[in-house]
Amino acid sequence: MKSSLPAHPPASGPEARRQRADGAEARAHLLLTALKLFAEKGFAKTSTREIAHAAGANLAAISYYFGDKAGLYRAVFTEPLGKPCDDLARFLPAHLTLRQALEGFIGGFLEPLKLGDLVQQLTRLHFREMLEPTGLWAEQLDNNILPAHAALVEVLGRHLGVTTPDDDLHRLAFSIAGLAMQTFISRDLIVTVRPQLIATPQAIDLWAARLVDFAEAMVAVERARRQPSLPVKKNKP
Repeated sequence: MKSSLPAHPPASGPEARRQRADGAEARAHLLLTALKLFAEKGFAKTSTREIAHAAGANLAAISYYFGDKAGLYRAVFTEPLGKPCDDLARFLPAHLTLRQALEGFIGGFLEPLKLGDLVQQLTRLHFREMLEPTGLWAEQLDNNILPAHAALVEVLGRHLGVTTPDDDLHRLAFSIAGLAMQTFISRDLIVTVRPQLIATPQAIDLWAARLVDFAEAMVAVERARRQPSLPVKKNKP
């Protein structure tokens, strides 16, 4: 009678853990290698053979870990930075003060800067995707960016007493997000002019705190603009 047991039973114990660790390391190495090439050349001009060669791996590894080139590109595009919607709990809850909400939003936004040079490659990749779209940027807008923007508008409306979002509320939300986004866009310039500003996690946390100060000032200006002017009291003769 033929045995139903596999000829080579799967490893268990320390050996299984080692194999899983080796597999995770191999996958991560392929991911980072592909990120560099996709950021430099784009999706269409980068081949899986080129990625495998640069990573010192075989083509079968890409199929094993990612399915195909599109699966690898999707992993490169989405995994390293995480999802903005995962950070909604940092700033959306109604019990947070305005400053706490802004700290959660801006702090979460700038957290990827602590990845160092990796984040610059990711930024380039995202800009290249906008210029040479494969469809992932549209997904990013629908599934991540738009919900995060809507959540920020909700928070600002709550603290400004605005129940129906108008153009100025959206304008304020875009401007606050722009404070954080500019740090990514200008990273090369910052490193050239004043590298210590983002050289360490502590420096990035301080930058985030300063941006929260600026954002609070922007909200204060918008609050003052929305308040009706008080009548000027005339002195009695």
